[in-house]
Amino acid sequence: MTMSQLLDYAAIFFLCVLTASSLDTFTAAVYEHAVILPNATLIPVSYEEALLLMNQNLDLLEEAIASASKQGAHIIVTPEDGIYGFNFNRESIYPYLEDIPDPQVNWIPCNNPDRFGRTPVQERLSCLAKDNSIYVVANIGDKKPCNASDPHCPPDGRYQYNTDVVFDSEGKLVARYHKQNLFLGEDQFNAPKEPEVVTFNTTFGKFGIFTCFDILFHDPAVTLVKDFHVDTILFPTAWMNVLPHLSAIEFHSAWAMGMGVNFLASNLHYRSKKMTGSGIYAPDSPRAFHYDMKTEEGKLLLSQLASHPHPTAVVNWTSYASGIEAPSKGNQEFKGIIFFDEFTFLELKGVTGNYTVCQKDLCCHLSYKMSEKRSDEVYVLGAFDGLHTVEGSYYLQICTLLKCKTMDLHTCGDSVETASTRFEMFSLSGTFETQYVFPEVLLSGIQLAPGEFQVSSDGRLCNRKPLSGPILTVTLFGRLYEKDSAPDAF
Repeated sequence: MTMSQLLDYAAIFFLCVLTASSLDTFTAAVYEHAVILPNATLIPVSYEEALLLMNQNLDLLEEAIASASKQGAHIIVTPEDGIYGFNFNRESIYPYLEDIPDPQVNWIPCNNPDRFGRTPVQERLSCLAKDNSIYVVANIGDKKPCNASDPHCPPDGRYQYNTDVVFDSEGKLVARYHKQNLFLGEDQFNAPKEPEVVTFNTTFGKFGIFTCFDILFHDPAVTLVKDFHVDTILFPTAWMNVLPHLSAIEFHSAWAMGMGVNFLASNLHYRSKKMTGSGIYAPDSPRAFHYDMKTEEGKLLLSQLASHPHPTAVVNWTSYASGIEAPSKGNQEFKGIIFFDEFTFLELKGVTGNYTVCQKDLCCHLSYKMSEKRSDEVYVLGAFDGLHTVEGSYYLQICTLLKCKTMDLHTCGDSVETASTRFEMFSLSGTFETQYVFPEVLLSGIQLAPGEFQVSSDGRLCNRKPLSGPILTVTLFGRLYEKDSAPDAF
């Protein structure tokens, strides 16, 4: 046998082994964790006291990880702030931080815990992954010293990062991501100088990771999907629900559908801050989700997903709506506020109808049929085309059908959790100037509608069959990333 033949056989053998070891499907787990918070103080505690608190949370995470492994899960995601909680400043968070190395160092903390100094949290997470033969995704704090030679070095001589880590089923650190888009009140952390695009490969697909508020921005979230072609997004979050358009299960499932990826979202469970809502979402439909504002309990979710989701059909989001003539503005339009943004609304007056409402360059069209026109509920069609500037700056184009809180039109856009009106048919579309549109359908009781709606190639969000519950909102949530900081966007 010649050397070239030997190399050919070796290549074929390697390919066969690789193919045999790759999985078409995998079992995903996410854990909504009822976090144990430290005592409310901005005075730093001792390192020992910080570790005691973190181990209390890790005890709960350990139970979830072991349970997920016993049920066949390949990977489990735990929440942002799940190990030490929140309400810190730069000084008070410091005892909870560890030095997290670049995964290229090829490190299994469970086997070599002292290689990078004192790292008991990473050691325990590594051992949990190794002992349970499961990928573990967790959120902890990273610290990196700096000095005057770095012009961006903070006055206290260190960078502090909100950090996601991933340990593989052998306990090896395979991913580290520093959160880019910090939310209001996250002054204890620094943002990295440039967005980090973090991916890793497994036998069950290519994974990307980002954290909470990152989802509303282009980098790294969109970049991971469009340029790095990940199959599944891992998403630790501490998400405070904001109705009608930004409740966790509603928006995260819509992002999965709009971007065509699997999405594993693990939220904190902390009712006083309206933190609940975790899920396992495929591009075509939610696979498992949890929303609970009644109990104080955590929740483990598991579901099977395709390792490589089928590419979703390309949608021309403006195709259908651009063919509808915009009506001349009449006196029936009125203004209303949703999450500090001024929408243009039209009341739905009949049991069935066709309505169009416009704001700036966006025209939204709705065709619908109610089962009955109730005398105690009001629904509207709304449009918003503008820059949102409250907890962040991001440009939105939104078309929405929603229930008003009361019969008073001034309450349209207020938070509503229950409804009684059922729709036999709806079709919502808009003249969007972006390909990034996320389709939301939220039902009474903050429930999703898996498999009950679809998006057509010409940009219509329609029901597939009668919905399983009354509608709170049907929304096309569009993002124009390129206008986030445009001077003429204000």
